[in-house]
Amino acid sequence: MSANRQKVAIAMSGGIDSSVAAALLKEQGYDVVGLTMHLWNFDSVGGNVHHETSCCSIDNIHDARHVCDQIGIPHYTVDVRREFEQHVIGNFVSEYLSGRTPNPCVLCNSMMKWSVLMQKADQLGFGLISTGHYAQIIFDDKKQRFHLVKGIDLQKDQSYALWALTQDQLARTLLPLGIYTKPQVRELAERFGLKTFQKSESQEICFIPDNNYRRFIQERAPEKIADLKNGEIVDTDGNVLGYHNGYPYFTIGQRRKLGVAVGRPIYVVDIDVQRNRIVVGDQDDLKRHTLFADRVNWVSIAQPEVPFEAIVRIRYNDKGKPASIKLISENIVRVEFHEPVQAVTPGQSAVFFDDEQVLGGGIITSDHIA
Repeated sequence: MSANRQKVAIAMSGGIDSSVAAALLKEQGYDVVGLTMHLWNFDSVGGNVHHETSCCSIDNIHDARHVCDQIGIPHYTVDVRREFEQHVIGNFVSEYLSGRTPNPCVLCNSMMKWSVLMQKADQLGFGLISTGHYAQIIFDDKKQRFHLVKGIDLQKDQSYALWALTQDQLARTLLPLGIYTKPQVRELAERFGLKTFQKSESQEICFIPDNNYRRFIQERAPEKIADLKNGEIVDTDGNVLGYHNGYPYFTIGQRRKLGVAVGRPIYVVDIDVQRNRIVVGDQDDLKRHTLFADRVNWVSIAQPEVPFEAIVRIRYNDKGKPASIKLISENIVRVEFHEPVQAVTPGQSAVFFDDEQVLGGGIITSDHIA
């Protein structure tokens, strides 16, 4: 391994995980530099209920710098607000306006924490990058491929959100926390004496600190939302039950805040963008056997030529179900589940697993051919 390959640029959010990852890398003898990405400004996203103490905030930038000082590595703040606005925030709003429910963490991982971070690492002459994700990268000598594998702490495993990474990116990535559980990481933080060892985790979308995505979309696209008001809410037979204030405020499987009542639990089963309609139905109406996904990326395997079986997860906390996956075109697949699944949601990720290994994934487009 050349000297350049020994140099690691680690993405540091100011949280406990990236702090411990940086300390571990330094302890293992790597030449480490901490990079904190300045992703957005509170005055541009609103909802500052935490007074700039949530993920990616000024306080967290200070915490990241303090940890770097503690462990004796350089720290730099990298201004990537323009890229984050373009690749993550812009996509988030446009997806909701298209009737889909995006997962911004997937895009942030592939477009920011890897693509942009890797560019910054190159500029500094650092051959490797690292993050505090709970996942593992294992090289298969026989197949000459890097495999993306679940972290050993299945409660914290983040491999689902990393399906868009490429072989080149995996080859240059270290994930020190994949072999640890969260309690072990907290113990390590205390052993290293890190300022962040008792820090709580942020649960909301980082650029929506008040967790009110309706407010965020309204402020970002007021004219578009105004045009969508008074759309119909209908049942599966087309009967009008009421009216909504904009379909971007709804997601497949939603039960609460529907604005209508029929005397029994009902759920959003479809978002009809063309007719500006929200379709509601019973829980059984959410069941689907099929989904289609595009922008497919094959992580641990080469693009398959024949249908294959895998466990498919359709949301972050989903345990997954067996399915048959067939390539429709170069980057579109059809997924046929052995048993029906609940609430197939366009915009979310469908990720294909073989036991602990991430085979690939894509963005759900629909549960039928358009």
